[in-house]
Amino acid sequence: MHKIKMPKLSTFFSIFSFLFFSSFVASANFDFNANCLKAYQNIFELKLGTARQLIAAEKKIHPNNSIVPLLENYVDYFYLLTTESKSEFERLESNKDNRIDQISDDDKNSPYCLYAQAQINLQWALIRGRYGSYFTAAREINKANSLLQENTKKFPGFHLNGIGLGIINSVMGALPDGVLKSTLSTFGLKGNLQTGVNMLDKLAENLPKSAYKPFYEEAVFNYAYVLSDVARSPSAYAKTMKYTARIADSSLLKAYLQAYVCARNGHTDEAINILTDRPIGATYQAFPYLDYLMGIAKLNKLDYSAATYFERYLQTYKGVNYIKDANLHLGWISLLKGDASGFSALMAKTKTSGYTYHERDKQALNEANAPVPNTDLLKARLLFDGGYLTKALAILTDSKAEDFASTKDKTEYYYRLGRINDNLDNDDTALSNYQNAINTGKNLKYYYAAKAAVQMGKIYEKKKNLPKAKSSFNTAINMKGHEDENSIETEAKQGLRRIGG
Repeated sequence: MHKIKMPKLSTFFSIFSFLFFSSFVASANFDFNANCLKAYQNIFELKLGTARQLIAAEKKIHPNNSIVPLLENYVDYFYLLTTESKSEFERLESNKDNRIDQISDDDKNSPYCLYAQAQINLQWALIRGRYGSYFTAAREINKANSLLQENTKKFPGFHLNGIGLGIINSVMGALPDGVLKSTLSTFGLKGNLQTGVNMLDKLAENLPKSAYKPFYEEAVFNYAYVLSDVARSPSAYAKTMKYTARIADSSLLKAYLQAYVCARNGHTDEAINILTDRPIGATYQAFPYLDYLMGIAKLNKLDYSAATYFERYLQTYKGVNYIKDANLHLGWISLLKGDASGFSALMAKTKTSGYTYHERDKQALNEANAPVPNTDLLKARLLFDGGYLTKALAILTDSKAEDFASTKDKTEYYYRLGRINDNLDNDDTALSNYQNAINTGKNLKYYYAAKAAVQMGKIYEKKKNLPKAKSSFNTAINMKGHEDENSIETEAKQGLRRIGG
């Protein structure tokens, strides 16, 4: 294979600067020069210390460059995403208004003036939402949306507007009922999930062929988040791996995105390999979540060395999320190893430690308060989540519903068989088991029956049997008082929208 000789980085930045600034006559006070581009690139590789140094140097040379406060906000954003520290959030939050003041006082004829203000508002809203500050987050999302809409009218050729508008449309179109959605609706702000996904897909496809190529990683970062966490798209794995392939392997953000989407979509061995080979060193921002993610991946193949990673996460992490969930998984390892007292102690710890901002921690608390899991059902669940479908099915093959004492376990047995057969494309077997899960567990507080109804709806949708799809989605919506009610109901409503129901 012939090696392609790459141009020097300085040459690339010179070419880029010429192309970019001949396309946009920007004020010198919004100067996305070579130094700023290097800082931006380092931010998206999670080399935040290097980025800070470059930004400080730029500030000395060009104190009035209003790209600097935007870059400073990016650094804070990724620092808070990786640490999830509430105290650091509260310390850094005061930077927001000063940055927006500097930017808004600058050249109104630059496409960056409104864009940078919108980005800062949106970044703080996305962080704030992690701590339940929904009213302020809603105001910031509304402000960001207004700024981006205005900027699109003023500068229709400024493609970067599509990043923020894609996120806002996606998130607004998929929000479950709750405080954030109701607050945003008071501003008259609505979104459309598919519109948002299409905007981000277009950017991921076209930015590398445009003068906006250096902003590609940001578009892909947001697109991967939307596909996996907002749209829960079946194409999340394929598209994330496709679009991240062109990002340099020196990017820790690339390793995170790929490992995350692999672990969430049943490509467990691939996730473990990516995390094992990820770039390391003092130049990278500490990212304890990657240990938690490795623990999840290892346990999903029933590798109990996962405990090492969960323990390391709990020791090094100073944030608020996944603490309950990490303790829950450690408890499951004890249970699967036959250590009943260790399991009990860790369930007590799950109840008392950590917070319930994140859905996974809310669910962990529910599970800690539930009866002791059946170990066969737990193994089948973990293997299914890891994408080991035939192994998961083998665990349950010799069992039948009557073997399980409680109605909860009977319902979960049917639900697990349904999910496994569903992913193996055994549609009729899956539908039968889902129906049994609904019949057995529709009056329980557990999520199995309602989620089974959603999955039935998806199978009928795939088969183009729209009346049965509509009936199944409505069955899920009509079940009340169970775990995960908001997100399951939102998923069912999205199904109805897709089929025109």
